[in-house]
Amino acid sequence: MTTVLVTGVGAIIGYGLLRSLKTSDPKVRLVGTDIFANAVGQAWCDVFEQAPLTKSAGYLQWLGETIEKHKVDLVIPGIEQDVYRLSDERDSISTFDCKFVLNNPELISLSRDKWAMHQALLNLDDPSRIPSYLTGEFASLSSLLGTPFILKPRSGYASKGLVKVKSAEDFISNADTLGDHLLAQPLIGTDDDEYTVGVFGNGTGSVCASISMQRYLSKDGSTANARIVHDDSLLNTVIRLCTHFNPVGPTNLQFRRDGLEWKLLEINPRVSSTSSIRTAFGFNEAAMCVDFYLNRNEPSQPTIKSGFATRFIEDLVIYDRDHF
Repeated sequence: MTTVLVTGVGAIIGYGLLRSLKTSDPKVRLVGTDIFANAVGQAWCDVFEQAPLTKSAGYLQWLGETIEKHKVDLVIPGIEQDVYRLSDERDSISTFDCKFVLNNPELISLSRDKWAMHQALLNLDDPSRIPSYLTGEFASLSSLLGTPFILKPRSGYASKGLVKVKSAEDFISNADTLGDHLLAQPLIGTDDDEYTVGVFGNGTGSVCASISMQRYLSKDGSTANARIVHDDSLLNTVIRLCTHFNPVGPTNLQFRRDGLEWKLLEINPRVSSTSSIRTAFGFNEAAMCVDFYLNRNEPSQPTIKSGFATRFIEDLVIYDRDHF
């Protein structure tokens, strides 16, 4: 029996992975972990272990003991913090008797800093690059970028911390962190122009499988609504970028459409928060991970169903006790 450990099962990626894995193979044994004792994902796993903070000194020892205790075959990190810590600790975790779903270390490193990604795209002269600046005043930046322009955290995801600058007052209140924390970019397109593409890479620059969706964000920056799209120009852009960055395993590319061009917002070298939606349309990246990392079988392009998806809050109710 295959045993898969998924981290961060209290969050949408983690419990989405659990449900996708059960969909693909009901016999797979699932170990879920989370720092919170009441993480909802434990409702869909066979075993739950409460985890220490990822950044804590004892995290790796705890993880190794948990892997050994449950005879884990594969670990899939469900939150970004775990991806970064595990990637940084590749030498240490190589002694564990299991496999880890981790992307190309160079791509993981680039994804941590949007300025580093900007510089990489600049060196490649890639047309998907969005002009970015670490210095300037409101007058000079508005002249270069137009208004409104945006200030975006160099590190982060899901549009968290993004500031739309419409006036000098908006800029001045954030100017002190421009450079070290924020970078300035033009505002590309509208809310109707945002797209997310999931790919599964083999590490040699090839895209084994992909799925593309137009999406609309919720207030917390995650996908609230999405519809399947098929656009050759978008796919060609994705293929070109993957040739440059050689992703391994599940990788998420976010774009804004700018006229006839596709501008790259970010690359997330991990499973996406839309993973469960992708599974519903035929792209089960959780199952692909098991087959690729454990059996070295590259996935082939699945048939993607057409349609749209919307997210809503639902309740998990457990009777006769007040805990999991």
